[in-house]
Amino acid sequence: MAQTYSVDHCIEQVCQKGCSLVWSDIEALEAGRLIPEAEGLNEDQRAAVLVELKSVMSVYEGTCSVS
Repeated sequence: MAQTYSVDHCIEQVCQKGCSLVWSDIEALEAGRLIPEAEGLNEDQRAAVLVELKSVMSVYEGTCSVS
């Protein structure tokens, strides 16, 4: 349960940063770089964060405006 909380908490923190910064964080995670919000997460948890962020942001289709 704590593992899910950590992943969920990270996602919430990243999403609060705003659209363009979320895309930057997605790029960083894809490149294997660590973002501050994910510092306490292991590799599997960071992968889960990346998948969820991509899912959340898919509505924006790579931009910060809804089509």
